[in-house]
Amino acid sequence: MAPASTNDALLANYVPVYVMLPLGVVSAEKVFEDPDGLRAQLKQLRAADVDGVMVDVWWGIIESKGPKSYEWGAYRELFKMVQEEGLKLKAIMSFHQCGGNVGDAVYIPIPQWVRDVAAANPDIFYTDKSGTGNPEYLSLGVDNEPLFGGRTAVELYSDFMKSFRVNMTDFLHACLITDIEVGLGPAGELRYPSYPQVQGWSFPGIGELQCYDKYLTADFRRAAFLGCKLKLAIKVSGVHWWYKDDSHAAELTAGYYNLKVRDGYRTIARQLTRHDAILNFTCVEMRDSEQPEEAKSGPEELVQQVLSAAWREGIEVACENALNRYDTTAYNVMLRNARPNGINPNGPPNLRISALTYLRLSDVLLEMENLATFNLFVKKMHADQDYCPDSQNFFKPIGPMKRSKPEIPIEKILEATEPLEPYPFDPVTDMFDGETSETS
Repeated sequence: MAPASTNDALLANYVPVYVMLPLGVVSAEKVFEDPDGLRAQLKQLRAADVDGVMVDVWWGIIESKGPKSYEWGAYRELFKMVQEEGLKLKAIMSFHQCGGNVGDAVYIPIPQWVRDVAAANPDIFYTDKSGTGNPEYLSLGVDNEPLFGGRTAVELYSDFMKSFRVNMTDFLHACLITDIEVGLGPAGELRYPSYPQVQGWSFPGIGELQCYDKYLTADFRRAAFLGCKLKLAIKVSGVHWWYKDDSHAAELTAGYYNLKVRDGYRTIARQLTRHDAILNFTCVEMRDSEQPEEAKSGPEELVQQVLSAAWREGIEVACENALNRYDTTAYNVMLRNARPNGINPNGPPNLRISALTYLRLSDVLLEMENLATFNLFVKKMHADQDYCPDSQNFFKPIGPMKRSKPEIPIEKILEATEPLEPYPFDPVTDMFDGETSETS
């Protein structure tokens, strides 16, 4: 492990890089798949100065046998290996189904005993206007309905996370786990399942609103990790198609009420200020010019808007790419979005993300040429500094989690719908030599 640079001012620009592990690293049969192969890959990541990894912790695996019957053994093996290889860990509480979304290579449904409730009450799932339910995720409408053996959906999630805390106490105390990302919808994202491929959607379709179930109340209060030295995060989906159309139709069907005259993302960021939570956003590798003209896509403008909304509200924002990319063009777009005005040699830059997660670990990423390019990208994300195991101490240190602040009045939340100009992003920042990122 390389020693960290002593240039504290430059380390304030250091953006940690995590790599997302394969979806099926722990199988639906609760088996830690190919530990020897994964250890070899983790060693390569550590040699590349990667800071850590992110992994889905699947509800459909852990609690599959029955209510409150949790089986953590395979994940403990995985976490121990990550720890032994000197990497940090971001854990996603994945309460959604794996299968049916872009990139889903395995099938992991939510627990069968939960799905069985739908036989008598199909409204536990998001439902479209024709009455078709989507079993990817429980409707937020049943968050407070005691339909699951006397427990509400929120209690299912809370009990799961409390069990995680109890069974991973040693890893939490060792500060292996830096973030807990709480899945809040399909694909773990805060949205409606408006564009499922398994129901016939194809890009760039606008999708269909799926909130016709009879329950629609929600209250996200989760106290499972009070006192733990980590941060909470949620993921917001990058619905970039039709962004340049006045209707913003694809965002609207996904539940993002975002228009030219109304900011639909700063309201989310404002609510996250209650919990000091991180907003994790995707599609940060995309350029407008790479999208089909008929899709009216605006990934660059969307990223700029969402990141600006989070920074304006004073919360941290993390990012990840949406599709596998191995080229310097995509890496340069990520670098620009990570520090939109470049490196500040005298301390923290005005704008920077807290971390970037690269999607995803694979044999292709670790091919010689691709890995060499990725190594350079990691170095650039680190502001050309040596690997620093405690880089957050030079930006925003991680402290014990506190209770959420009081609820924000709806009037105050709605004030954040006022559309404001996003912060300016420089077209070229600290990128690969000889490469620039084009903006459309």
